[in-house]
Amino acid sequence: MSLVAQSSGGKDYEPRFGTRIKGSGLFAEMIAQRFRVASLSNWVRLSEDGKLSGAGDKPVTPEQMELARLRAELARMTMERDIAKKAAAYFAQDLLQGTPGFKK
Repeated sequence: MSLVAQSSGGKDYEPRFGTRIKGSGLFAEMIAQRFRVASLSNWVRLSEDGKLSGAGDKPVTPEQMELARLRAELARMTMERDIAKKAAAYFAQDLLQGTPGFKK
């Protein structure tokens, strides 16, 4: 089951997800960490006000699912690449400090 609904912030969750969260009795911070929802209190407020548009009624084709998976994978790989670039630059700077002609 997907947790999908469009909020004004762009995150997608199913409206029933909010009901499950509110009914679980856990603190918002714990739930936000568990489900990686950064602005849970705003999202719950939007859900209570009925300002979330449900995307659960729209059929999702296998191609759309694959495209979403590939986009998520691309975002993850891009982030990993950027981290590796920064790490390489950091460690290269340490190595170069002992060489003649190094300017900081």
